[in-house]
Amino acid sequence: MTRFRHLTLAVAAMGSLMLSATLGFAQQFDGDQPGLVADDSFQLDPEYRKQVVLYRTSEPPGTIIIQTAERHLYLIQGNGRAIRYGIGVGRAGFQWQGILNITRKAEWPDWTPPPEMIARQPYLPRFMAGGPGNPLGARAMYLGTTVYRIHGTNQPDTIGTAISSGCFRLVNADVIDLYDRIPVGTRVIVRQKPKL
Repeated sequence: MTRFRHLTLAVAAMGSLMLSATLGFAQQFDGDQPGLVADDSFQLDPEYRKQVVLYRTSEPPGTIIIQTAERHLYLIQGNGRAIRYGIGVGRAGFQWQGILNITRKAEWPDWTPPPEMIARQPYLPRFMAGGPGNPLGARAMYLGTTVYRIHGTNQPDTIGTAISSGCFRLVNADVIDLYDRIPVGTRVIVRQKPKL
């Protein structure tokens, strides 16, 4: 009986350790670090640097197309060209697709994490004023009436990764460039990788 009790305690301890490691992993890789100031000297991989590329589409100039699987945002220019920006996207379980419009724009936006995010990450602040340490970065463009945004980041090293809670992040220089090019009302098409 004693051997069985020790085995039960060992299994319970391992389960507890695995659960805390899983929760720690989820919190560690959630992608939001309030108070961290972006390292502006960080060099993006060439794949994710802003550039003009050939891009065929029937969408009119000024449309934004987000290709989640590619980790790219395209601002359509017409004549078969687009400005391509590298982005960070939602992690597994937080990716989505659809068509929305930009309903609001903000410079150095304040951040109020939604209740669902607070439930997952109780250590987050309930409100954070805009500024260099804010996870929304230098600019934010709000997508419809959702909680999702296209925004800057205080973590440039997350560009090209799937780490967010569903928003799309760009380095601050790129989000400022995009912000200055588009008006409220801009159409945004979010696409996932096609199913095979």
